[in-house]
Amino acid sequence: MKTRSLTAALAAVLAASVASAASAEPVFNRIASFAVADNLPEGKDKATPTSAEIIAASEDGNTLVYSDSPNKAIGIINITDAKAPKAGGSVAFEGEPTSVAVAAGKALVAVNTRESFVKPSGVLAQVDLASRKIDATCDLGGQPDSIALNKDKTIAAIAIENERDEDVNDGDLPQMPAGDLVLVSLKDGVVDCGSLKRVTLTGLADVAGDDPEPEFVSFNSLDEVALTLQENNYIVIIDGKTGAVKSHFSAGKVSLEGVDTKKDGALKFTGEVKDVAREPDAVKWLDDDRLVVANEGDWKGGARGFTIFGKDGKVLYENGAAFEREIARIGHYPDKRNKKGVEPEGLEAAKFGDDNLFFVLAERASIVGVYKDTGAEPELLQLLPSGVSPEGAVAIPSRNLLVTANEVDLVEDGGARSHVMLYERAEGEAAYPQIVSTEKDGELIGFGALSGLAPVKDKPGMLVAVNDSFYASQPTIFTIDATAKPAKIVDALRITRTGAAAQKLDSEGLTPDGEGGYWLANEGDADKLYAHAIIHVTEKGEIDKEIAIPAELRAHEKRFGFEGITSVGEGDDLTLWMAVQREWGDDEKGFVKLVSYKPSSKEWGAVRYPLEKTESGWVGLSEIIASGDYAYIIERDNLIGQAAKLKKLFRVALADLKPAKLGGDLPVVKKEEVRDLIPDLKATNGYVVDKVEGFTIDAAGNGFVVTDNDGVDDSSGETLFFGIGPINAM
Repeated sequence: MKTRSLTAALAAVLAASVASAASAEPVFNRIASFAVADNLPEGKDKATPTSAEIIAASEDGNTLVYSDSPNKAIGIINITDAKAPKAGGSVAFEGEPTSVAVAAGKALVAVNTRESFVKPSGVLAQVDLASRKIDATCDLGGQPDSIALNKDKTIAAIAIENERDEDVNDGDLPQMPAGDLVLVSLKDGVVDCGSLKRVTLTGLADVAGDDPEPEFVSFNSLDEVALTLQENNYIVIIDGKTGAVKSHFSAGKVSLEGVDTKKDGALKFTGEVKDVAREPDAVKWLDDDRLVVANEGDWKGGARGFTIFGKDGKVLYENGAAFEREIARIGHYPDKRNKKGVEPEGLEAAKFGDDNLFFVLAERASIVGVYKDTGAEPELLQLLPSGVSPEGAVAIPSRNLLVTANEVDLVEDGGARSHVMLYERAEGEAAYPQIVSTEKDGELIGFGALSGLAPVKDKPGMLVAVNDSFYASQPTIFTIDATAKPAKIVDALRITRTGAAAQKLDSEGLTPDGEGGYWLANEGDADKLYAHAIIHVTEKGEIDKEIAIPAELRAHEKRFGFEGITSVGEGDDLTLWMAVQREWGDDEKGFVKLVSYKPSSKEWGAVRYPLEKTESGWVGLSEIIASGDYAYIIERDNLIGQAAKLKKLFRVALADLKPAKLGGDLPVVKKEEVRDLIPDLKATNGYVVDKVEGFTIDAAGNGFVVTDNDGVDDSSGETLFFGIGPINAM
């Protein structure tokens, strides 16, 4: 099966995004995000972890129902106004909901009630959505995973996984009891428990055939069920009316080229993976003869893409590494979770207008790929950002909507909550991605964790950015063409020390030296042996100077150090100014230092900067850039989502930056608010991200902002890059 990269296809789509809305093809854009915690019962601690895993919609498209396993409940959302979803309450169970479907005003919920892995059990619960009451339950005789309904909603198919214990025998198979498939009849949403049929699946798969591990089910219009056996690397086609097995085949193996294979703090898409099992998770029929599977590779695989099969088992299209590479191109590649790459897991398929579309959910990259089914090689149309770890999706073509359920809730670590996100298909331009990478010397430029920004002299719209310590093995200065839409990373200068990739760097800011090189602000961290320092690199990226902070600063240092650097003046009069993120040991609470260093005289100095107050979290500085008569400073809290209150741009007159000697009294500067950035951060209708870390003003006087996506580690991976117009007009 020949596979080719979809780079050209996506590039064409991105180029088309600059066309006028009148001539553009319809695109999906996120229109709302619903925090699952908003659906917790009254009186329950809002800090309770939640999850949205599998999601379904009512026939009229106005109600969403999702499974929330940690809270042993389903949640309901009213989306009559899709741009303003409202909490609709929840229904609790004596077990963990694993999947949900909706028919005739009833939610059919697969509930795991097992005592242990060796004593699996579960029920199919029927919930009346109007009354929020459980009408009936059917004993499923095992632990359910997924549920699907046929086209006329007269048959339910439930995959009974009886999942393995990964702590037993290193998770190896077999682990009894074996899983199977359950078929149940229903009428007007009412389940007939007496009609329950069991479909035996043992003896089919080549891998652990006596212990089938059913994962995901899907019906075509002929009432045929496609069922994946993930760990068995197998697919079974079943007659949904009779329960007869019509065909079965191995999902096979795939070899990949141009992939990153190491968790090493570097993005290098030059590796190979040979003969890895596809191990499919979700499956969806594209028509009555073809089905697409998401190759999660959860156990021994790592296939990273998706495959289209005929129902006879013939491979009709293999995506290989193409989906993953396009995800890397928008900065969403999860280097710290590298074994399975972006981990395609969920799928949805539906017809929107004249287009047959399917949607591939990359759990680890937090991205949804939108593909057009052409009958042959599918066409990649868009990549949509989707909270943290999209698990399930439902399409509502009658309302031109797509909805994703994002399972991870990071509340215990102060991170993003679990969200349900809504997208609408309409004419216009794609709002995301806002920055993409190109290739250099034939290799894909991987990026993420962008921290500082700076202008390129005399070149309007051209900027440089630096990544932070997340990519400790690949510190890089990126060149960005911000005149393109989306902005393009067109070059990558690797930072080296004695010819090798520089180690022990946490570059949080950069400023040009006027001679082709750069000054970097390095934030120290004693636990990682990083030193607070100013670093100079040549135009070739080689470090030639490392200037440690003086004893007067070092005596009071803390981890939260230099978060930006800029220069004022030229030649012997050049002075570097660094913004210290938070209070150090000798700072009065609510004040931080702006530190100066004059390279010609090696003199250090500082002023004090007053921080805004906040009721929770901390407040600190993220960037400093001198332009015209002012130094512009980003000030932010460390909060995310609904809790975020402070993400602002301030300025200080350069005339007031008169540094005093360290160790004595420091003058306090006056600041002026320039712009509240929270409305900008809400523009793509996601939750407000915490790390607004880069700001600069280009050669034409226009301001640009970038956020740090933390390398997609416990993060949605979204990099927001946007212009805020002429700064002198503010």
